Amino acid sequence: MNHPRTGQVAVIFVSQSSGIDADAYAAAAAEMAQCVAAQPGYRGVDQVGDADGGEITISYWADDASARAWRDHPEHARIQRAGRGRWLQRYDLIVADIRRGHRWSRP
Repeated sequence: MNHPRTGQVAVIFVSQSSGIDADAYAAAAAEMAQCVAAQPGYRGVDQVGDADGGEITISYWADDASARAWRDHPEHARIQRAGRGRWLQRYDLIVADIRRGHRWSRP
């Protein structure tokens, strides 16, 4: 049986905060979470962070076209510019096709 995410596109965003204006960064993240949820082809997100400002966010998309449309969304592009200009020290962005997976949970 296929994993529920098989065939989706994963956009993996690994970032390190600059520590500048953390409240504005958190507000922008909340705004983007609401905006992305309304995007066609959006299938969900997983996110983890550490106390030093490191974050990994994986967004899931129905296909590459949906992921690209989000990349190019005007409000998202505005926040991207602000991130590079102020809130982020660095980031890596990786786009991958999900071919298989495994899921387990404690009964």
